[in-house]
Amino acid sequence: MEFPTIEAYVGNTPLVRLQRLPGNTTNTLLVKLEGNNPAGSVKDRPALSMINRALARGDIKPGDTLVEATSGNTGIALAMAAAIKGIRMTLIMPDNATDERKAAMTAYGAELILVTKEQGMEGARDLALEMQAQGKGIVLDQFANLDNPEAHFEGTGPEIWEQTHGKITHFVSSMGTTGTIMGTSRFLKQKSKDIQIIGLQPEDGASIPGIRRWPKEYLPSIFDETRVDSIINMGQQEAENTMRALAEQEGIFCGVSSGGAVAGALRLSQEVENAVIVAIICDRGDRYLSSGVFN
Repeated sequence: MEFPTIEAYVGNTPLVRLQRLPGNTTNTLLVKLEGNNPAGSVKDRPALSMINRALARGDIKPGDTLVEATSGNTGIALAMAAAIKGIRMTLIMPDNATDERKAAMTAYGAELILVTKEQGMEGARDLALEMQAQGKGIVLDQFANLDNPEAHFEGTGPEIWEQTHGKITHFVSSMGTTGTIMGTSRFLKQKSKDIQIIGLQPEDGASIPGIRRWPKEYLPSIFDETRVDSIINMGQQEAENTMRALAEQEGIFCGVSSGGAVAGALRLSQEVENAVIVAIICDRGDRYLSSGVFN
């Protein structure tokens, strides 16, 4: 009898209905629980996709070292995928990331390099490319790697379509690398051009882990603005309040970017009727406890 390995359990995450937060409405609000992936976030999908496809092409082989810039979830997912495949992993991250994120990466055996909060993700990305140029590792580059959105085109999109029996009308997703929204949008729009794709970015001055307003020169090259119908600017307070309400009123324990996505879905629900709105819950809340956001 053949038993599956852990990578067989990346994807096929639950889609559940919100019971209290939507209030009295004709709309159905659904959330996809990506924290149920083995390494705890939606990034398990692209991490495994990028490594598996690079191995299949011969771009990398077991024993090689990968170098990647991350704000947290992708790094943890890549560390897991690298551990599964026997690959060494060096991760570069801003030092203001939570202790839980740092500890999770090193638990999987990854080496961690920290840049300052001021250098941010842009500095981390620059350093990864420098290290690659110095022969210290291979950069998969989640921001430019088409194997990132492909994971969502093949997984997240079809799952949502099937789980809603093709009734989805709106899809809401926070945008970081933009892989989730790009791949899912491409699949859903092939099924029905009427499905509205809504991206979420932080308001100016808001600091929401995992989502960004990129300066033009750092905008992920996998991003295609024609695949997004509208963008919601989300405030930090609204995202954090919704995140806490999800835990207290729905029993859904998640991070701030997920709170932002649901806050966006709730805003949208005020404007439409008889809609089936799906939002992505990117990860689990235990990744943020030391930051004090749940206090």
